Amino acid sequence: MPSLPRIALLLSAFVAASTMSPLASAQGAEDLSEETEAVPSEYVVDLKDDVDGAALEGLRAKVRDLGATLDWNSTSSPEGDHLALLRGTEDRSVLARAIERLRGDAHVEALEESLVFRASFVPNDPLYKEKQWHLARVGAERAWDYGCGHGVTVAVIDTGVACFDKGPFTRGTDLQGTRCKGGYNFVHDVDEAYDDQGHGTHVAGTIAQTTNNERGVAGLAHCANLMPVKVLNKNGWGTLADVAEGIRYAADHGAQIINLSLGGPRPASVLEKAVRYAERKGVLIVAAAGNSGRSVGYPAAYPGVLAVSATDSGDRIAWFSSRGPQVGIAAPGVSVTQQTICDGGKNKCELFGTFNGTSMASPHVAGAAALVAGLGVSSPDALRSALTGTAAAKDDAKLYGAGLLDAGNAVLRTHWARALERALAIVAFFALVAMRVRKRGWLFLTPGAVVASLVAGVGLLPFLPLLGVLPTLGEARPLAELLMRPFGEWDLFVGHSLHRWLLLASAGPALLGYAVFFGVRSLRPVLGGFAVGAAALLAQTALMADVAFPMGTFLLRVFAVANIAVLLWLARLGLDRKPT
Repeated sequence: MPSLPRIALLLSAFVAASTMSPLASAQGAEDLSEETEAVPSEYVVDLKDDVDGAALEGLRAKVRDLGATLDWNSTSSPEGDHLALLRGTEDRSVLARAIERLRGDAHVEALEESLVFRASFVPNDPLYKEKQWHLARVGAERAWDYGCGHGVTVAVIDTGVACFDKGPFTRGTDLQGTRCKGGYNFVHDVDEAYDDQGHGTHVAGTIAQTTNNERGVAGLAHCANLMPVKVLNKNGWGTLADVAEGIRYAADHGAQIINLSLGGPRPASVLEKAVRYAERKGVLIVAAAGNSGRSVGYPAAYPGVLAVSATDSGDRIAWFSSRGPQVGIAAPGVSVTQQTICDGGKNKCELFGTFNGTSMASPHVAGAAALVAGLGVSSPDALRSALTGTAAAKDDAKLYGAGLLDAGNAVLRTHWARALERALAIVAFFALVAMRVRKRGWLFLTPGAVVASLVAGVGLLPFLPLLGVLPTLGEARPLAELLMRPFGEWDLFVGHSLHRWLLLASAGPALLGYAVFFGVRSLRPVLGGFAVGAAALLAQTALMADVAFPMGTFLLRVFAVANIAVLLWLARLGLDRKPT
């Protein structure tokens, strides 16, 4: 085979980005507040201050025959704001007729829908509300109630990232709280993948810019690790060999997701082999579709790569965005604002640039994938399905693929689907153990056993996202996220590379617990409950195959079934007790 030519892989969005001022403001930003929710079949009735129990009973009588009810909102309502709740049935006409009867009553001052209010985290980064319409558009605020990408590593294969203080290059001021993990500079063959062009730092910021630090802008998966891999030079182009090596390097050094905001018009076997190598390693590859306005470029066009097209603030496909059947999903790629460098990364020169391109769209998808991966999903197929299956559908698949990225919806559905599946498995396994125990004695089921099953199988506080407090906890957030997740996924906070081996999501911890504590009779049901929960976690893992097990899906299921058998045997030992 002849030596590899110096093929310049065209940097997606570089030309488009360079044609506009990096300080330009976001265009077409609009009110992105979510549609107001209302409690079904319920109205708030504001009564006059002189209303007493007798008057309220008279109002109740007016709606009772319709099937509606009227009660004080709380025990303090009669002495305070005099607020009552009018409730109807699923038949909307019942509530409508009740409202009509009460509206003209002298005791009623106002009737209003019972609206839902939620705790809402808005980061204090000054430019977030002003310019980053694109993060709100993909549902970032809702996603942050569930996670921020702890333990996930995203490789940014690009011009480098301003992660380093070395020589003339300095770490970006708005990347001070972002962890940069490893990486390599293939352009200069050194360890530090510094950015001397600007594109890579901008891309990386969308994925994991330091967030809620009262500085600059926010990033989507701001708790994730960045792995900067420099394959593009200061002019924005790189070689086929460097890009292919960069992909293999990221796969070999622990990246779960690779973002490729670059591309070229022609396929190359060397590049395709690198892509396949990363996929076999369990890595999801996200790539910019290209800026030609025509067919999707490479590597985005390869099967298995999640190709991303670009949209504007009106959810219209960008004029420059490449299109075709290979497009997997669409994301914001017009007027995207993040911190980047200037003056070749020297002299501490930096700015908050607003760029266009599918290069800017791709990291939104990579960041969303990191949020889902932070919940424990590491299989590339499962990650891809989580994102495409929750996207807002659009008519033209060649432009939008599965639709517009909705990170909030992807994270929400992933969290609750897994929690429900595991909870159902816990119930099923408790019933199975009870059937076996009934032949000999009785089920030694205690509150401790139930709590232990939740800790092992679902998490002690899986409902925490409903309170909307997670993003506001600061340094306590990792502990809160641990309590949201089952014990078998706690190693995610060390890193996904460790969790792939399912060391905690196995019979090992339960066997250790039995070895140490089985002699304490009061702890046996707790041990049994823990074994049931661990078995439920493995059952969900085997069913969905959403973990990138190093030895493949088939052996993942074999491993899970074998460990479930051991855990159910342990559960029976712990929960089977004859009356004394």
